[in-house]
Amino acid sequence: MLLVGHGSKLPYNKELIETTATIIAGKTDEYLVKPGFMSINTPTVEEQLAAFRREDIDMLVVVPLFLARGIHIEQDIPRLLGLAPGVRTGEFQLNGKTVPLVYANPIGSDPLLAELMLKNASDAIAELKP
Repeated sequence: MLLVGHGSKLPYNKELIETTATIIAGKTDEYLVKPGFMSINTPTVEEQLAAFRREDIDMLVVVPLFLARGIHIEQDIPRLLGLAPGVRTGEFQLNGKTVPLVYANPIGSDPLLAELMLKNASDAIAELKP
């Protein structure tokens, strides 16, 4: 799994993507998880694609850590993956073989996201209490 983040001058944003990749990797043996960034931070998406070419994988799934569709989701990331806009699957070349490449959707509206926002609201209110 290539977990794609935007990249930022703020160190917390890089740490968030890297920490999320580590958490995902710790929850499953199904995926080799690497974080990659579109801009500013390293490793870049391109560097991680090159790193995956040295791995023994049967499929590459690219998961953007973005909330909503926008220019990055619809055009920029697909271009980095060699996919045409609107296309979610392709092929990935590695170690002399071709494996499927799958491009996942952004987070979008999800009950888990709503639960997280409720938790954040509760945490904020709790900070007001002595």
